[in-house]
Amino acid sequence: MSEKFSRQSSHDASLAGTQTPSRRMWLKQMTATACGCGMVGSGLLNANYLSGEEPMQVPMPATPQEAIELLYRGNERFSRGQSMATHRDLDRVKEVARKQTPFAAFLGCADSRVPVEIVFDQGFGDLFVTRIAGNIASSENIGSLEFGAQILGSKVIYVLGHSACGAVTATMEGREVPGQISGLFQYIRPAVKAAKGDVEMAVRENVKNQAMLIAESSPVISRLVQKKELIVAGGVYDLQSGVVTPVEMSF
Repeated sequence: MSEKFSRQSSHDASLAGTQTPSRRMWLKQMTATACGCGMVGSGLLNANYLSGEEPMQVPMPATPQEAIELLYRGNERFSRGQSMATHRDLDRVKEVARKQTPFAAFLGCADSRVPVEIVFDQGFGDLFVTRIAGNIASSENIGSLEFGAQILGSKVIYVLGHSACGAVTATMEGREVPGQISGLFQYIRPAVKAAKGDVEMAVRENVKNQAMLIAESSPVISRLVQKKELIVAGGVYDLQSGVVTPVEMSF
């Protein structure tokens, strides 16, 4: 699959409601922040973080585009070892105890090396996360994501795959497995077939396929996307670098 996401403009993302912005933009924004250039975009990142001062609380995004920008800026900080780690104290726990308003909902893999909130430098109450091996869009997971978007108000549904995914590799190998593990394979097999033996390509194709399934099979989610109240996006987390690379969507 061609990696064209670096040429995808955030304007196209806003119009399509399903496209992911380029990491190049977020890299420039993070560089500006690290240089003490002040507030970046709508996320209002704290330029004084690197100097050791107390970081400001990042306000919740008002639009889907702002939400996905906030996610990618958080991953930039994490992958650079500059996490702000906001919303991770007892005060935040008490603040969200009565009500949650996560700005993004996730379908992630159950892999223990991919803790979604940490990867995107978020905290309590920020993300509504469902996880399952192979980040597959089963009906139960789609139902949870509908709840996150329709009831809780999440502005992004994000499918997060990761490098060297065991579920994708097992599907590609096609060997007999114990118990009900093989029940995952039916969701991943189309990506494996398209990748023609390339595991990392299969991981990307699987992210794309699951995102498309979420966006097109759920009337609830489809309606929110059409109204531009929601973006369905996806990316692949690299286990070595900590970087999330967006996957271009074609729906």
